[in-house]
Amino acid sequence: MKLILFDAKPYDKEYFDMYSREYNVDIVYEDKKLTFETCHLANGFDAVCIFVNDVVDKEVIDKLHEFGIKLIVLRCAGYNGVDIKYAKNKITVVRVPAYSPNSIAEISIGMILTLTRKINKAINKTKNYNFSLEGLVGFDLFNRTVGIIGTGKIAQEFMKILSGIGMKILAYDLYPNYELESKLGFKYVDLDTIYKESDIISLHCPLTSDNAHMINKDSISKMKDRVIIVNTARGMLIDTKALIDAIKSGKVYGAALDVYENEKNYFFNDCSETGIDDEMLKELLSLENVILFSHQAYLTEEALTNIALVSLNNIKSFCNNEFLNNEVFYDELQDKIVDFRK
Repeated sequence: MKLILFDAKPYDKEYFDMYSREYNVDIVYEDKKLTFETCHLANGFDAVCIFVNDVVDKEVIDKLHEFGIKLIVLRCAGYNGVDIKYAKNKITVVRVPAYSPNSIAEISIGMILTLTRKINKAINKTKNYNFSLEGLVGFDLFNRTVGIIGTGKIAQEFMKILSGIGMKILAYDLYPNYELESKLGFKYVDLDTIYKESDIISLHCPLTSDNAHMINKDSISKMKDRVIIVNTARGMLIDTKALIDAIKSGKVYGAALDVYENEKNYFFNDCSETGIDDEMLKELLSLENVILFSHQAYLTEEALTNIALVSLNNIKSFCNNEFLNNEVFYDELQDKIVDFRK
């Protein structure tokens, strides 16, 4: 299998190179993202490997199909960047459904603690030899309520940590798992209850056409005053302008974000020399009670190992005409996108 891996970073190359030889996969690394302008680079390959901000729309799919590309290998869980419905009967799509739920769950709680205990501010003060405690009063998480939207594997690991702290957990999911509810000790409720009763709201759901900007001016108005919003899922789940306004007004206490709705032009790149042109992103970064990472929640040794191994196993299964556990496709009978994790 000849594979071109788009949007390649040094850590991608390091971990894929560890295992590619034993899977008989010849990989060429390309630092550009896959778009219509760059898809010509895939000519002569059997498969493409892409990440969260690559764009695989109808035009790109047609070109890849024309070049003889047989397989799109998503080295991530989300597949909102690929037109899955249009790809059917043209190119097979596989993904990595769960590379390290723990890594994202752990960083989520770390971001929350940073906000509630003002850890970032405290570090900056002591580095400047300022050992005063003024402005560092935080609040306990014990006995407060967390509302979790989406109860997949990441959310489940997150809940275990929250339970250990002694927090009350509410959850919403389009496909409730009541056996899981009993096992982990949380309570399924509707979205309005999540908004009304939660001190912290954390997003752990995939991005779909139905839930884009689900956190918006209207939903924020239903939330408790001084709520904290956490997003380690997809940036488009939040209307950033509405979030900024709510933080500036004091309605929202703060936000812990690993994603941003217009991140693709900046995240994973060093913009310290060139700067950025996104005024909304600049305003978001200027807010004291905002922690914004550049989509790094997954970035651990364990996750990078799993991403490489699962991606290569997906390729192996495809080449051997085996059942593809991690295939994503459009099901005409159900009229929806299906992934075998469900």
